[in-house]
Amino acid sequence: MEVKPPIVVSSFDLERIEQLLESNTHRNLPGIDALLVELNRADIVSPEEIPDNVITMNSKARFIDDATAIEYDLTLVYPHQANLPDTVSIFAPVGSALLGMSVKQTIAWQVPSGRTMKLRILSIIYQPEAQGDFHL
Repeated sequence: MEVKPPIVVSSFDLERIEQLLESNTHRNLPGIDALLVELNRADIVSPEEIPDNVITMNSKARFIDDATAIEYDLTLVYPHQANLPDTVSIFAPVGSALLGMSVKQTIAWQVPSGRTMKLRILSIIYQPEAQGDFHL
């Protein structure tokens, strides 16, 4: 059994995600069950208490694929923003896995080609809470 690393989620992010999950538009998307599992195991704190090394909604982080050594900069977004370059939706499997993760932690998931991809979080480039942007 895989032991998942601890995660921290802001109460504001949780509230907004729950509102989206209640809508008929998002209720039956694939990956919702995995997101709910992540939210249920998260330590929920106020936005002001979020450590600055944690991925929150609208955070931009730098990752490395440990298998290929390729680095990626991705922003975790709500579904309506996921069509922008270098973004990943919270409802995508990798998006739900990223929420609440910290620098140096690694996530693994299976990509459509069947390969298991492992991304290690190198740094947080931008986090709304660290910048006082609590409205994002």
